[in-house]
Amino acid sequence: MHQSPPRRSAPIPLPPYTPGRGMLATIKIVLFAVCLIPAVRLATALLGDNLGPNPIEELQKDLGFWTLTFLWITLAVTPLRQLTGQHWLVRLRRMLGLFAFFYGCLHFANWLGLDMGFDGELIVDDLTKRPFAILGFATLLLMVPLAATSSNRAIKWLGGKRWQALHRSVYAVAILGMVHYLWGVKKIALTTPLIFAALLAVLLGYRAWDRARRFTPAGRGEPPGGMPRVVPTVTVQPVRFMERPK
Repeated sequence: MHQSPPRRSAPIPLPPYTPGRGMLATIKIVLFAVCLIPAVRLATALLGDNLGPNPIEELQKDLGFWTLTFLWITLAVTPLRQLTGQHWLVRLRRMLGLFAFFYGCLHFANWLGLDMGFDGELIVDDLTKRPFAILGFATLLLMVPLAATSSNRAIKWLGGKRWQALHRSVYAVAILGMVHYLWGVKKIALTTPLIFAALLAVLLGYRAWDRARRFTPAGRGEPPGGMPRVVPTVTVQPVRFMERPK
């Protein structure tokens, strides 16, 4: 008599990894050093005259590239945290967002100093007559309050709801920055900007899907028909997205 092979038991999911305080500090130090690598390489290339025939334009382009790269990585933290269950990743988001602002400031400083030569007339002319420059400046201005309110003290001062409402403007920053990037490249060099646009569409599309899912009856745990499910009242410990410094 033929015997069926024994049924394999379902794999037991591994619990999410939570680094200890010392390991998390090490991860942050390594991440900080890694995030500085593009700035160091660009500074070395500029001082060594290795940025090509038009170094100022090349530097401007590269700094803009890294601004959007770090902004996209910052936006990717939440989907990664939700999809992998590694909730500790949210503790790296602040540093990544600040590095996006850091490279944005370098991008602006390069335009202000090396490109415009701190010439007030040229600067005003660019910021009043060139929509491309106006859009980039507006994007940086929107990043300023996000960077200024990235501390735990700012969260406490503003309150959680107002802080979250303010930081949702990061989506506007990403969209404006993307348009600024597309506007500033030549048609023959659209490959990288289009890849950035596709990644942004995925990141924002995921957030729209997740938000819609949470507001459906199934996402709220309600049975079909719209009648809310009665669940017993329990006491739960709230999740802190940013730990208060010791």
